[in-house]
Amino acid sequence: MAQTPQEVLQMIKEQNIQIIDLKFIDMPGIWQHCSFHVSLIDEDVFTDGIAFDGSSVRGWKAINNSDMTMVPDPTTAWIDPFMEEPTLSMICSIKEPRTGQPYERCPRVVANKAIEYLTSTGIGDTAFFGPEPEFFIFDSVAYQSSMNTGYYKVDSSEGLWNMGREEPGGNLGYKLRNKQGYFPVAPLDTYQDIRTEMLLTMAKCGVPIEKHHHEVATGGQAELGIKFSTLVAAADSVMTYKYVCKNVGRKYGKTVTFMPKPLFGDNGTGMHTHQSVWKDGQPTFAGDQYAGLSQTALYYIGGLLKHAPAVLALTNPSTNSFKRLVPGFEAPVNLAYSQGNRSASVRIPLSGPNPKAKRLEFRCPDPSCNPYLAFAAMLMAGIDGIKNQIHPGEALDVDIYELSPEELAKVPSTPGSLMEALSNLEKDHDFLLAGDVFTEDFIQTWISYKLDNEALPVNIRPHPYEFELYYDI
Repeated sequence: MAQTPQEVLQMIKEQNIQIIDLKFIDMPGIWQHCSFHVSLIDEDVFTDGIAFDGSSVRGWKAINNSDMTMVPDPTTAWIDPFMEEPTLSMICSIKEPRTGQPYERCPRVVANKAIEYLTSTGIGDTAFFGPEPEFFIFDSVAYQSSMNTGYYKVDSSEGLWNMGREEPGGNLGYKLRNKQGYFPVAPLDTYQDIRTEMLLTMAKCGVPIEKHHHEVATGGQAELGIKFSTLVAAADSVMTYKYVCKNVGRKYGKTVTFMPKPLFGDNGTGMHTHQSVWKDGQPTFAGDQYAGLSQTALYYIGGLLKHAPAVLALTNPSTNSFKRLVPGFEAPVNLAYSQGNRSASVRIPLSGPNPKAKRLEFRCPDPSCNPYLAFAAMLMAGIDGIKNQIHPGEALDVDIYELSPEELAKVPSTPGSLMEALSNLEKDHDFLLAGDVFTEDFIQTWISYKLDNEALPVNIRPHPYEFELYYDI
């Protein structure tokens, strides 16, 4: 993979590339792109950027102040596998063309500032993140919401609900039961070839790959394993991951969704996120405390748990997120830490004697998040814990389901809705403002956008299940 502008330009020349596709992420977390002829791309573009109109990008500029500049990162260059014309793709950060300064509402800029702040504190100079995005592969989806109707329907040939369906050639009965989708072999697992193509295609796009497998839920839930990397590179990988999965799925006539809870009554989709902080090439999370952690790591956990109710407004930023965060589906609803308890929001994975493998896993996030913002928020909470020596308390190593109601009531839990998470973010976000990583303008814009465009519109609409409950009252 290219590392410098010169190497990218050489790649363009050697492969006779005519079209360069520049991608950037909007505030909610969707890639946008514009394709440029090769004649517009030179070495200066990698420092000066290339201009575009940002007025129609969600959460960004007003139309009377809409000029923006996208600056490609040469380390993100890859040949797009889904374009008929050979096309070089690069991921961009955004800057203000008038001042030349990084644009404070660009999520990738926020992520880079988080690393700069980490370095400035002396706590560390590198943050490694290892995300585990899950998703569903469906055969079809239909949905509509209007004044007099509201419905959705997803379907999968693997779905338990199709056990009695008439199928061409006869129904062979290989359907996955609820909660029995983890690691089955064919013929129950029908998505092996699709996942393999997704994984190998990601590798061609520069994502460091590990494995793939079917996930717990019926109906085509899947996970592709990718290796950890530095914070911004890990967020880049998540965006490439989603892009590849959706487009390979489409090639097979399937639809892919990263919604946290598309199915009722079975496991939802999370993005468990492994993380650690290093300094001068050495891990800072290994030590002689609980589960082989250092005091620094425990303070990091303390900050993450303290600020989690606010952090979830960025790591779990959809109304659907909180339909996953309910007890009974391995959901990490308890704001506690443990080396084995998967219902705790922070888990300490078994890592053996190698101190470089020592890390923590924050299990709350889901892939509806903007990964740049989510990773930056988690890191900022951890840094705040270290700076202020916030101890996380005692580990939660008991079986949650054996606790009495009185004991369980003492364990803090995650917010119950996006509205509640946004309220927590409103009250607790000073830790995000440190080092000017997030700005007050960004936080208030985020809260307003999420309230006005998601939380409130969902709250005021009738729900299909309400008709079952109340229509004949």
